[in-house]
Amino acid sequence: MTTIGFIGLGAMGLPMAQNLVARGFSVRGFDLRPAARAALATAGGSDAPSAAEATHGADAAVLMVVDAAQAEQILFTDGALAALAPGAMVLLMATCPPAAVAAIAARVVAAGFGFMDAPVSGGVVGATAASLTIMAAAPMETFATARPILDAMGGKVVHVGEAPGQGATAKAVNQLLCGAHLAVAAEALSLAERLGVDMHVMLDIVGGSAASSWMLGDRGPRMLEETPAVTSAVDIFVKDLGIVLEAGRGAKTALPLAALAHQLFLSVSGRGLGAADDSQVIRAYRNLQGHGG
Repeated sequence: MTTIGFIGLGAMGLPMAQNLVARGFSVRGFDLRPAARAALATAGGSDAPSAAEATHGADAAVLMVVDAAQAEQILFTDGALAALAPGAMVLLMATCPPAAVAAIAARVVAAGFGFMDAPVSGGVVGATAASLTIMAAAPMETFATARPILDAMGGKVVHVGEAPGQGATAKAVNQLLCGAHLAVAAEALSLAERLGVDMHVMLDIVGGSAASSWMLGDRGPRMLEETPAVTSAVDIFVKDLGIVLEAGRGAKTALPLAALAHQLFLSVSGRGLGAADDSQVIRAYRNLQGHGG
C-alpha cells in the first residue's frame, strides 16, 4: 500500500499527511483551502483539486474531516469512494458518533472496500510529532494491512476491536475524561483567582501534587493568558462532548459530569468564543462569578 488520498488538511490533518509523505507514502491531499493543499505539496505531497481526484486509484483514503456528515458527503456524494482502486480501504480518523461510524462502514464495505474506524488523540502537538494515540477498529487483516499507515502518524496504535464504531466509542470515553478534566481544572483555578491567590503560584502547587492531571499541566498555563495560541478550540469540545452524550443516551447511561462540562464549553462558544483555545473554558466560570472574561 503506497498511494494515499488524504482528505482534510486542517490543523491536525496537514501534519498527519506530511508525516505520511516523510515515511515514503505517495500522498494526494484535498482541502477546501488552497493554502493547505499548497503546504502539502511543498512537503512533497500532491495537491488535488477535489476529493475524488485525491483518491483516484489510491490504495487508501484517509479522512480527517469535521464530522460524520462531511465524511458521508465526501465518500458517497463527491465520489471519493468510487474513485479508489478496487479493494482499497477507507480510514475514518475524525471523531464521530459510534452509530454514525457503523452506518458509514456498512455502506463502504457493501461497495467492496475495506473500512477502518481509527480516531486519534494527541492534538496538534501529537499530529506534528507523529505521536498520536490511534484507536483502531477493523478486522485483523485490515488492521495489519493498514498498520504501516497508522505507524507513520501515531506513537501508540491500539487495536480496539473488529467492529466499526468501537474506535469511536473508545474516543468518546477518552473525550469524556479530557473534557471533564479540563472543566474541573478551570473551576479550581477560577476559585483561586476569585480568592485572590496568585494564579501562577497556585498552578505550580497543584501541578506538582496529587491534584495534577495531563490536561491541567497542558491547559493550565494557557488559562492564565488573555489570548493564548489555539491548539484545540472550544468548539471541538462542544462537538466531542456532544458525541459523548449521544453515546450515553444510546446506551441509557447517565453522564452527569460530561453533561455539565458540555454546558460550560457551550456557554463560552455561545458568547462568540468557539474558535478560542479550549483552555478558555475558564471564562465560563468568570462569567458565572460576575467578573466578565
